[in-house]
Amino acid sequence: MLRLPSPKGFIGFGVPLYPVGLPPRELKPFIRGPPYFYFENVAMAPKDVWKTISRHLGSIEPEFVDSKFFSASRRQRGYVHNLPVDGRFQVLPLPPMTIHEALPQTEKYWPPWDDREKLNCICTGRGSDVICQELRSIMKDSNGNPTLADQSYILENCKKLNLIWVGPGQMAPLEPNEIELLLGFERDHTRGANSRTDRLQCLGNAFQTDTVAYHLSVLKPFYPNGLKVLSLFSGIGGAEVALYRIGINLKYVVAVETCPKNRFILRSWWRKTGQTGILIEKEEVQHLTRDALEDLIDTVGGFDLVIGGSPCNNLSGNNRFTRNGLEGKHSAVFYEFSRIWNEVTQIMRSRGMMA
Repeated sequence: MLRLPSPKGFIGFGVPLYPVGLPPRELKPFIRGPPYFYFENVAMAPKDVWKTISRHLGSIEPEFVDSKFFSASRRQRGYVHNLPVDGRFQVLPLPPMTIHEALPQTEKYWPPWDDREKLNCICTGRGSDVICQELRSIMKDSNGNPTLADQSYILENCKKLNLIWVGPGQMAPLEPNEIELLLGFERDHTRGANSRTDRLQCLGNAFQTDTVAYHLSVLKPFYPNGLKVLSLFSGIGGAEVALYRIGINLKYVVAVETCPKNRFILRSWWRKTGQTGILIEKEEVQHLTRDALEDLIDTVGGFDLVIGGSPCNNLSGNNRFTRNGLEGKHSAVFYEFSRIWNEVTQIMRSRGMMA
């Protein structure tokens, strides 16, 4: 029976502070890697979405994890994968775990009645300038000593919009470089995008790389000579960054991403970090037909890992208008992930590339 996420849990099969999570699952022999696969999306999706995802990915039970165990922000995600769960480790250096560790410049302005230690799920929509101005006016009119009712109202909006204190009585939305830090990317990872708005959009669906690296860390002893990766919906390279931070050499990466800005950011990171492997870029998952996959598998010698997180536009609770699950225009491309993983497995088995 599929175990759905519990708001009190979100430790999956274990996280650093709580190493004993759900009992390990038994994978059917034909599901076990290699090739390994790893799929991510929002945990609190509409009814039966995760049952459908599990059914299309070998009926493997998801693990639901909150990135608050790996960072200074909450982010509840579900992961379906056929990776081992024993032997996981955190990448070093360990990430900042509280708001003030991550953003120390805010501490001197932080009022004592704002008791937040973690930010809420990183949402890259711009905090309302109107709301910010209203909250600043409340602080100004009260000489920095708002009533209990005003404190509650200010805190409610700060939590909802992830506003931080940037001056006396002044709060503001997170900047792109601050979001990069919270998601485990290096500062200015998205600097190559055209504008601040573009950078925020590019960060919108990115992996929290500390969390993903913890899950993928089990692969390091298996691939001392490097990994061959098929990265679907690769975005700004969250999977690639996570593997790099673990210390796994990227021999081949076939990165499939529709957004030109995202592809540019990944390509820039690849060059900046001196990757010695081969990066092959593709634009559309739908173009990865069986023939195209056969050609890629012949070129790279088979994939060790298929990884990705399809768009969550129609799954997220933030979408009040078209939250219609996997049948939605954007989130329906999950079925392409399922198709591609199954076809990669079939092709590699037919070529004798699997044990």
